[in-house]
Amino acid sequence: MNSAETPLASWSAVIVNYNAGDYLKACVDSLLAIEDPRLDEIIVIDNGSTDTSLTNLTPGSAKIVDSGGNVGYARAANLGVAVTCSPYVAVLNPDVVCDPNFSRPLCECLDADASVGAAGPAIRDLAGVHYPSARTIPSLATALGHFVLGMIRPQNRWTRRYRQSDTDPTERRTTAWLSGAAVMLRRSALDAVGGWDERFFMFMEDVDLYTRLTAGGWAVWFEPASSVMHVEGVSRRSHPYRTLIAHHRSAFLYANLHWSGLRRAALPAVAAALAVRCLALLAVAAVRTRAQH
Repeated sequence: MNSAETPLASWSAVIVNYNAGDYLKACVDSLLAIEDPRLDEIIVIDNGSTDTSLTNLTPGSAKIVDSGGNVGYARAANLGVAVTCSPYVAVLNPDVVCDPNFSRPLCECLDADASVGAAGPAIRDLAGVHYPSARTIPSLATALGHFVLGMIRPQNRWTRRYRQSDTDPTERRTTAWLSGAAVMLRRSALDAVGGWDERFFMFMEDVDLYTRLTAGGWAVWFEPASSVMHVEGVSRRSHPYRTLIAHHRSAFLYANLHWSGLRRAALPAVAAALAVRCLALLAVAAVRTRAQH
């Protein structure tokens, strides 16, 4: 059988949902609108939603799987992948709307090179502004600069280096990691590294996954010919305090799992700094909440 006759690998979509409201339906509808014959199925893993996000779906548009509660993003993603059998699996946030060109470039990227474990699209916000979704794993100095200045002066050189802000967003390239909001994964690569690490409830589970993929010899590609729109943070808006705590906890968990040498020696200081930063942001959030009421 020549290459032209080789059947193309199929893919499934897994959407992790938690109280995403109308955004979930928009996500599912956008996948159906692609009309890709390679798409096997759409799976919605629901983390105990109490809103109307599931009932809003068009009957038969997706297979709904109950995770048993709010088990976190990584656990839900693993449950979703386990339900499917396609060679490629797209894992998506519910607040993503896929463009008609979403799947083909990503599948072709994986088709072209068996060493590619993951491929991610260009991401833009509601205003059409490019989101820096393909980033580097920062050095200790870059991480410190981003940590200190990222929220108060986002255009500082360390944050720009970490976010790869000066890289052409239309350039197809390998990268250290991709946003977990939308990614096409090779099942065999995901299986080889043991799937998503369920110790991460939310945040940093994507960085951890790509770190392990790269360590296992798999390539990670940013493919801007594919694109999605992302309304960031829909599922976590109702729990701002828990979100802040989870973000800082996951940052330390990642460092504890992957840092070595001089960076590992800095872990106690990192833990203290993360705790101070988290408490400060919680205080700011509390003041803003009181002001709104």
